[in-house]
Amino acid sequence: MKSQKHNQGELKEIKVKIEKDVVEDFEKMVKNTNFTIDELVVIALKRFRSSHADYLKQVPMTE
Repeated sequence: MKSQKHNQGELKEIKVKIEKDVVEDFEKMVKNTNFTIDELVVIALKRFRSSHADYLKQVPMTE
């Protein structure tokens, strides 16, 4: 995973409000890895997206 490239191509900024403890945990992860905060957030968002393809209506919706 560390060899993967994240945030390639055109980038677009979003602004979100996130619980303080989540932000603080991400800041700790930045200090303990060679990833930037941007890279960690995009990794987390891509994992969420892949787990919830139904939100994109790419798979049949379940009830």
